[in-house]
Amino acid sequence: MKILVVCQYYYPENFVVYKFAEQFVKDGYEVHVLTGKPNYGYGRILPEYKNVSEEVINGVNVHRVNIYPRKKNRLSIVKNYLSFWRNSKKWVKKTKIKFDYVYSMSLSPITICSAGNLYKKIHGSKHIIHCLDLWPESVLVTKAVNKKSLIYKILYRWSRNIYKNASKILVSSPSFIEYFRNVLLLPTDNIRYVPQSSLIEDNNITPYDYGKGTHILYCGNLGLIQLIPLITETMDKLRDYDIYFHVIGMGPMSNFLVEDIQRRRLENKVIYHGPIVAKLAASYFKNADAIYVSLKNEGSVGKTIPSKLQMSMNFARPIIGVIQGDGKDVINESGGGFIADENSESIKKAILAVHNLTKKEKAHLGELNRRYYDAHFSSREVCKSIEKDFR
Repeated sequence: MKILVVCQYYYPENFVVYKFAEQFVKDGYEVHVLTGKPNYGYGRILPEYKNVSEEVINGVNVHRVNIYPRKKNRLSIVKNYLSFWRNSKKWVKKTKIKFDYVYSMSLSPITICSAGNLYKKIHGSKHIIHCLDLWPESVLVTKAVNKKSLIYKILYRWSRNIYKNASKILVSSPSFIEYFRNVLLLPTDNIRYVPQSSLIEDNNITPYDYGKGTHILYCGNLGLIQLIPLITETMDKLRDYDIYFHVIGMGPMSNFLVEDIQRRRLENKVIYHGPIVAKLAASYFKNADAIYVSLKNEGSVGKTIPSKLQMSMNFARPIIGVIQGDGKDVINESGGGFIADENSESIKKAILAVHNLTKKEKAHLGELNRRYYDAHFSSREVCKSIEKDFR
């Protein structure tokens, strides 16, 4: 059976889609991936990929279309999205390869999935969209557009049509189903919950040496909905404790974080490591006393399970969750962490709760998270669930 995987991002870009594609190969499928040339997080097309349109990676046939490189300004991001939308559809029109199923991983933007719908229309193959990011809700939460604007109305119709024309939709958080029903006004009988997994699952990694004290780690996007100001505000209240907060990542709030650390004179308490590739960042997870997962409780996106929660559980560490909705439910079900409200006093109490744990107690909470991950979020379990629709 031949499977076409469609996603704008693929290895060496750090997205879980390449793990799924490789697992499909292990499970006996012939897998092809339609993607762009690597540029996410680099600000340019990687030089070694400028002239590469076809390659095989770990048994996966990768087809790369030209793409406008994503830079920091908004115009380049729009050009980046539209270039993949246009060129991926051109590839679909030209290809002679016959696929039994198309699997599109829907990260931002939803237009990634347009090529899958076009292949379905031309060849009659089933098209499965795995929705990991809600559109157009995401542009509202990040304040990119206003709900009353013409742009939002266009994105709403565009997104709704893409979802509507898929054969089946898999959603990475249970609450997404409510969004499809109540906001997009689409039937939900062809929608079911299939989570995502951690990009890094190999735990044979040398842990980062934090030194003495209690060390809390945040690793992920420094965006508007990750509540970044609460990190420095909370650590200001904990400056007299032997507690340290490490931040890995980049995003719109990166400059704010650096400036607020300096303004509050927290250079020795909040350590900003900047962006680090996933495999190297994994070493920081291994030895952290707790991993901090935060998401603003706003709109449908605020109810979801963020990808960093799965990665945190995989590394068997206690979790401090400033989170509601599905993510909060996961932490409560695993029993491996502490939930805090969206204020510095509540987060302070959660961090102190970790600080007061014995080494054995921390290991126990981490083991609870790892067991939950293995049962629900491992790439093997997730791919088995996806493959039910292939069969």
